[in-house]
Amino acid sequence: MIVRSLLPLLLWAAACHGVPGAPQQKPLLPAVVSSNPKERKLHGRFLHITDFHPDRFYSRSSSTDSDDACHWGEGDAGIFGAEKTDCDSPIALINATFQWINDNLKNSIDFVVWTGDSARHDNDELIPRTEEQVIELNELLVHKFVEVFGKEDNINDTDPTNDFTIPIVPNFGNNDILPHNIFTQGPNRWTKTFSHVWRKFIPEEQRHGFERGGWFFVEVIPNKLAVLSLNTLYFFNSNTAVNGCASKKEPGYEHFEWLRIQLQFFRQRGMKVILMGHVPPARTPSKQSWDETCWQKYTLWLQQYRDIVVGGLYGHMNIDHFMIQDNNQIDMQLIAGHVKSENKPRQSDDFSIQSSAAYLTELRYGWSSLPDNVEAKNIEALNGVRLNKHKNKDNKKKNKDKKKGRKSKHDKFLDKIGGPWAERYSATLVSASVVPNYFPTLRVFEYNITEPLETPKSIQDNIERQTSPRSKKHKSVKPHPPSKSQPPGPAYSPQTFSWLSYTQYFANLTRINADFASPRRSKHAGFTYEVEYDTKNDTIFGLQDLTVRSFVDLAARIGAYKPKKDDLLSTTREEVEGDFSATKRKKHKKNKKHKKRKEMNKTWFTFVNRAYVGTKNEEDLHDQFGFAVED
Repeated sequence: MIVRSLLPLLLWAAACHGVPGAPQQKPLLPAVVSSNPKERKLHGRFLHITDFHPDRFYSRSSSTDSDDACHWGEGDAGIFGAEKTDCDSPIALINATFQWINDNLKNSIDFVVWTGDSARHDNDELIPRTEEQVIELNELLVHKFVEVFGKEDNINDTDPTNDFTIPIVPNFGNNDILPHNIFTQGPNRWTKTFSHVWRKFIPEEQRHGFERGGWFFVEVIPNKLAVLSLNTLYFFNSNTAVNGCASKKEPGYEHFEWLRIQLQFFRQRGMKVILMGHVPPARTPSKQSWDETCWQKYTLWLQQYRDIVVGGLYGHMNIDHFMIQDNNQIDMQLIAGHVKSENKPRQSDDFSIQSSAAYLTELRYGWSSLPDNVEAKNIEALNGVRLNKHKNKDNKKKNKDKKKGRKSKHDKFLDKIGGPWAERYSATLVSASVVPNYFPTLRVFEYNITEPLETPKSIQDNIERQTSPRSKKHKSVKPHPPSKSQPPGPAYSPQTFSWLSYTQYFANLTRINADFASPRRSKHAGFTYEVEYDTKNDTIFGLQDLTVRSFVDLAARIGAYKPKKDDLLSTTREEVEGDFSATKRKKHKKNKKHKKRKEMNKTWFTFVNRAYVGTKNEEDLHDQFGFAVED
């Protein structure tokens, strides 16, 4: 078992130095957590949590002004945090969050994805961060995970990675190092330090590789599902110690070689993988978080390994949203280093409410050009099958078009999106944070825990073909794609380990802090996370699952500046006489106020409202993001 797990690592080191009708499914057998003979039952749920930013200097009732950082002065800083400010998280919020997880999630999830930033920001000139503080705060978070998920009967076990009831996979954030954002080529003091801090999480046979670059993986369901922890700081535009992923001298290049080799071996083993990182691959005119060469490789890798990648989970940006990568924008010349990307100035890592609004607006503008086909949506399947055929009369029309050599609108639409599963695209999910820049949040995913009766022969043939050694003359930087006879992967069609839905939880600190501050506080008052929305029964987003096709359809609806009737949100606003046209002005008395109806895209409005975890009032959202529907 250990030899097999070491094989891809050894090859990586050598490389660095030189459709409908899915098979019937059955319940997945309980998986063994590690070498421990005890088995655990799978629940089909896992937790994604990110950006804790604990701050031991946080002071209750201090000033929330940016210069005071909830450390100094007098103000409204609450006991559990100062929501809608730039202040970090008090330890009270960290403790309350883990207590809530212990009471509500501990026994109903299979693993935890923890995407970094577990130390406070360097936002107070009077109390500059130190290495000791950064390390101690990360150790604090490790201890909290031990408190909740640690094994009680583990006294004589010498394996530190067997200390938990479920797997927990951590990740480097840009504030988990000093100075923040700057992560040099490994091995460095931070990879060595965290190799010790995270010794309970990193498999022993991967410690050397982790010290080299801060990357590793955990088989959260052994021999079936792995979570790969990517060190996105090597892709990060704000990391001035590195320069992209095209040159073999760069750690970003080595990281993608490591990722390619791991994905290749997971494919050969018939496993599926989840990718996780801190900094997401944001890519708009005002916000490009990754170097372009790294974005190009990431998008290409997702395309070529779409048969095994379940999806990507990220944090960092504090706002709840998702991204779509378009394979048509892959530039092989740029990936190979034959041409250089445009030298854009490095952007500030600041992500204020103003800059986030520009970013979200740019996302929408980009999505406005996505292919949209109402006819295709109307024929989508019941019972989870997307591609039921048209009704008889539609089929007759389709056959008539085929006889004439014409493609139907539906076929043209499918051609545009890369077939019925939208394989032209990939999706990235970004969760909001625990730190209360808005309201503290966490996210629980539901995923499919059924499996096919047997592996199709086409997949076995593909594995055998790809296991054979390559020709030494082959120098292509493009990884092998899945076999053409192979069905779409779990990110595209519902199957084993496909994400089905997620529930977004939030803690309403405005109410909670007020309850705890009130002298008449009810004995039933307390800290809690509550459901903000659940994609399983959300009628506005209407996600029947979390496949790429579902997100592409949702993005197209968000991007519709002339939305369909079901996506219209009508608002009534008071306007003064001077805002009316000359024709209307004649019909009304001068200076009299009138009500003017303004139509908006309901899906877009909901998207931005959820991005800020419901902390912005509706009027502000309308003023900032509302546009009248064009005639």
